[in-house]
Amino acid sequence: MVLENLGNLFTFIGGLGMFLYGMNLMADGLQKSAGNKMKQLLGYLTNNRLLGVLMGAFITAIIQSSSATTVMVVGFVNAGILNLTQAVGVIMGANIGTTATAWIVSASEWASFLKPEFLAPLFVGLGVFLLVFTKGVRKHQIGEIIVGFGLLFIGLSFMSDSVSVYKDSPIFAKAFSVLGGNPILGILVGAVVTAIIQSSSASVGILQTLAANGIVNWRSAIFITLGQNIGTCVTAIISSAGANKTAKRAAGIHLLFNVAGAIIFGFIMFFVFLAFPELAASHINKTEISIFHTVFNVTNTIILFPFASLLVKLSGKLVRGSEEEEQVKEEDIVLKHLDERILRTPSLAVENAVEEVVRMGEIVLENTKEVMDILCDKKKTSKENIQKIFDREKNINKLETAITEYLVKINNLSITEEQHELVNHLFYTVSDMERVGDHAENLAEFVQYRQEHGFTFSDNGESELKEICQIVYNSFHNSILARKTENIEYVKNVAKLEEDVDNLEEELREKHIERLSKGECEAQAGVIFLDIISNLERISDHAQNIAGYVRDEKMA
Repeated sequence: MVLENLGNLFTFIGGLGMFLYGMNLMADGLQKSAGNKMKQLLGYLTNNRLLGVLMGAFITAIIQSSSATTVMVVGFVNAGILNLTQAVGVIMGANIGTTATAWIVSASEWASFLKPEFLAPLFVGLGVFLLVFTKGVRKHQIGEIIVGFGLLFIGLSFMSDSVSVYKDSPIFAKAFSVLGGNPILGILVGAVVTAIIQSSSASVGILQTLAANGIVNWRSAIFITLGQNIGTCVTAIISSAGANKTAKRAAGIHLLFNVAGAIIFGFIMFFVFLAFPELAASHINKTEISIFHTVFNVTNTIILFPFASLLVKLSGKLVRGSEEEEQVKEEDIVLKHLDERILRTPSLAVENAVEEVVRMGEIVLENTKEVMDILCDKKKTSKENIQKIFDREKNINKLETAITEYLVKINNLSITEEQHELVNHLFYTVSDMERVGDHAENLAEFVQYRQEHGFTFSDNGESELKEICQIVYNSFHNSILARKTENIEYVKNVAKLEEDVDNLEEELREKHIERLSKGECEAQAGVIFLDIISNLERISDHAQNIAGYVRDEKMA
């Protein structure tokens, strides 16, 4: 008897493991398939909270976890990508999206052909066939989704089989009777179990498995489900540790939203069960749990949606402190778009890495523009302006290190071949941008040297510098736009401008040497002039490299 019980326990644990692994594998495949579309979804997260709800539900349905979505939102808020007004809608939508898993689990009841023992082995077989015997990234992604779907159902079957022998056990009947009779205890159990396994989808799946064997009554199932919605907040709360106050408030909004829903529905269902004791004691099945789970989350969103601003204010009471305390200058921020929490969703991590690289490029562009201004206009030259360029260059170096470390982490995630190629190109792009920053620093040093020694260029030399500076600036600017938009027209512009810079640099070199030979220019100034146009030409070369990576991606 002991060995039999131990065997059933092992079967249940193994089934739970396959269920969780299958769910993660399926979600991973879906994320890869979504690919760059995740960036487009983020574009909809405007101040329109209704769109935020819809996007939160859709993204959660894809990644199969409201906890993961909320952690992702905390990361975005911490990175400054979303504000609390935008975040509250996504958090509400995440609770609706998480019901997708419950409907998948209950499918065997309302679609007989989806019974685990009937279809799951076929799914695993087909998925493995696609993974082993076919080529092509897309087919492998579909294979992962199918295998995950099959393993999910096989895991459910294992759990159900291990529990079915105890369906008439008085221990289970007594346990769920106690949980149903004490709403607070039922909510607490649901919250604790969900907090431990860090997935409300998984904990609801376990509850449905028990319900399928006639063990769970309506009253206990309802209160446990309400508790599961609270328990799923733990992941985001843990994740917000170390984040800024606004990100902590996003996690607080998630907790407030789910606790408020549990209180509202807890009171309603308590009196419903008092009025209908037969319903409270009757057994609930998997589909009925799915229906309640969906009705609860949708209704809770409808009820609390108008009070979203109040939730934001209450979160400020939970996490005290003003946002102004944390405001810093743009150039002092090391990473704006990247956050460790976003790594939980690889596709979004890749897209945000692109955004961060573009931001770095824009900072380098600003530094380049300012150094060109003081290079071509002595009136703008001052110690303060030169020092500003040196300070910004230090931040550019910090950015290069931080982004490179983040890209290494992304490269070790489960991403597609195309995304791996993009990440590799981002490595090179960051390096090229940092080199442009070095050349801008060199130019600032030349300006500083000119200021200290008091020499000037000839009028022709000044005019020529302005001309080549403008073309080089346009070249680098177009390369950043190419990276940002992936528009091939910008790539073509860079190629044309790079050719112009090469020709002009050669022409200016010859003219300047001629001026030196005629004594029209000081020798000291002449050497500096040649060094300046050489650095400008190198900036254009790096711009060509950056645009070239985009061209290679479009041609692949």
